[in-house]
Amino acid sequence: MASRVVTTVLAGALPAPPHAPVAVAGGGKVVEWTNRPSRHGGIRCGVARASRSRPHCSSSSAWTAEDGVLELLKSAVAALAIIAQISVALPANAILYSPDTNVPRTGELALRRAIPANPSMKTIQESLEDISYLLRIPQRKPYGSMEGDVKKAMKIALDNKEAMLGSMPAELKEKGSELYTSLLEGKGGLQSLLNYIKDKDNDRLSVALASSLDTIAELELLQAPGLSFLLPKQYLDYPRLTGRGVVEFTVEKGDGSTFVPTAGGEPKRVATLQVVVDGYSAPLTAGNFAKLVLEGAYDGVTLKSANQAVIADSESGKKGYTIPLEVMPAGQFEPLYRSPLSIQDGELPVLPMSVYGSVAMAHSEDSEEYSSPTQFFFYLYDKRNSGLGGISFDEGQFSVFGYATTDGRDVLSQIKTGDKIRSAKLVQGRERLVLPAAASAPAPEDPAPAPADPALAPAES
Repeated sequence: MASRVVTTVLAGALPAPPHAPVAVAGGGKVVEWTNRPSRHGGIRCGVARASRSRPHCSSSSAWTAEDGVLELLKSAVAALAIIAQISVALPANAILYSPDTNVPRTGELALRRAIPANPSMKTIQESLEDISYLLRIPQRKPYGSMEGDVKKAMKIALDNKEAMLGSMPAELKEKGSELYTSLLEGKGGLQSLLNYIKDKDNDRLSVALASSLDTIAELELLQAPGLSFLLPKQYLDYPRLTGRGVVEFTVEKGDGSTFVPTAGGEPKRVATLQVVVDGYSAPLTAGNFAKLVLEGAYDGVTLKSANQAVIADSESGKKGYTIPLEVMPAGQFEPLYRSPLSIQDGELPVLPMSVYGSVAMAHSEDSEEYSSPTQFFFYLYDKRNSGLGGISFDEGQFSVFGYATTDGRDVLSQIKTGDKIRSAKLVQGRERLVLPAAASAPAPEDPAPAPADPALAPAES
């Protein structure tokens, strides 16, 4: 991109007789530079426009070699200034308008990447996820590269067995050992992947790959029994989820119609929608949500279907307390609080909203630095309403804390305004929910920003 910009700019720096348009191939167009701002805020340049007159040179102007050198120097300086401005402006649109943005496209992938696990496990995971990408290449598949990825994963697994199992709590090591064996030798394990690659059996390879990645996620969850970072002192009195949880919603139609199972079966007025909530990346948001579920705060709540969201129309949002906006940037080890991400500057969240079925808290009525304590929504991501990189224009602005499961996503597409949540239950993760003594009452108002060097206390696991 930069090289093309430089070439274009320097091409415009070539000297030309004064007052004469630059002719281009075909004769009927000229190339002009204009300092009028474009709608994207950048410099508008190299715009070809039809010429209404033939190229000519004024007979009253004497064009000398000295004039040519002078014009060349002026144009070169202008070109360098343009390059400098473009190099500064490009990052502002680099994410929203880049087709190569690396953002998880499914909730399962986002949740797997969010687990704070052993580095060896993460390397194995990345190798297998690379195969998922290679399988999408049409026509001739790069089986040699796939084989190399699997062999790399096998070597890491064999060389680091003790470290991988040693990072698990003692009571979980037996289960971890079983999963480790399954990863290497199981029906959907690494050895099976090698066999299917050798046979060039793409269908079986895809199924086995999904199985291996599920096994890796289970191993990583065993390696991450609690939070991997310290919570700021001012938030220690808030409920928090120190791992994963699963909330099951029972949703019923409000107009007498039915939900139609996409996998077949009888239409029903009631459907089940499961959501995996992630405390590893959003412990306060997920913890507050899980606490409200236990209290029955969402039972009977009416749903509203908007253009790109299903919103829980909870009027209990005014509870006299606030939850800070909580977003963990990719590549970081702890969330940011009360600070949205600047996606256009290249910041991306660990839990992206640009996934169909992502779950996030609405903003507080008073400030976008805070989340509503109760009102949440399901985001119905649509690439057609996003930037060229497939990124939602609201990415990094909300506290995303989970994703609907595959079956849940099928239900979301059928929810209409007026449908209701009959019940919401925390079916997994109760043991990960920490309720400090002060959390039995509403959480306190978010205090003023902490000093530059606030005291930190370890999070409970």
